Amino acid sequence: MNILLVLIPLALMLLVVAIAAFIWAVKRGQFDDLDTPALDILREDDRPPEFLKQRLEQPRRGERNDDGASD
Repeated sequence: MNILLVLIPLALMLLVVAIAAFIWAVKRGQFDDLDTPALDILREDDRPPEFLKQRLEQPRRGERNDDGASD
C-alpha cells in the first residue's frame, strides 16, 4: 500500500505534463490544418524531378537509338 503514495503523485505529475504539452501544441498551431498534409501526397506533380527526367531520356539496354544502333 505504501507504493500508492509514490504512484498516485507520479501519475498526477505525468497527467499535468501531458496536459501542458497538449496546450503548448495547440497554442503553437500544431492542429490548425490537419487535412492539407494528407492531401499533398495525392496531388499530381506538374513535371517530374530532374533525375527522373534524365533517366526517362536515356535509352534502355537493348533498345535501338535514333540512328538504329543498339546498345
